[in-house]
Amino acid sequence: MAEEKKIIIDEDWKSQVQAEKEQAAKEKTEAKPAEVEADSGGANDVPMPDASFELLLTTLATEALVAMGQLPHPGTGKMEAQRNQAKYLIDTLDVLREKTKNNLSPDEHQLLESMLHQLRMLFIQTAPTTTAAAS
Repeated sequence: MAEEKKIIIDEDWKSQVQAEKEQAAKEKTEAKPAEVEADSGGANDVPMPDASFELLLTTLATEALVAMGQLPHPGTGKMEAQRNQAKYLIDTLDVLREKTKNNLSPDEHQLLESMLHQLRMLFIQTAPTTTAAAS
């Protein structure tokens, strides 16, 4: 005759898992205030908006405008043109356009194309003019 196997269920593990869950939740809530203090960085640390592709584009475009002397530099307050930096930032936006091709929403695509066009036109318009010496 076949021997009947007995299945023994250890009910104790359920209470152990529950106790571990409660302990982990308790540690998490106790650690929260310390984490918030560590992340705050002090009184001068302003809250940041959620990261987004649009914010990345806007940040790079704003830096390009500062580099073209169209906006004051946030550190110095002076409006100084640094054309090499402006070109680099415009080229960086173009790299983003190439690398994200066919992977953007229509709005993101339009924003990037529009920014690139406007920045390129402004770059050309703000180029220093050189006058040829009359012979």
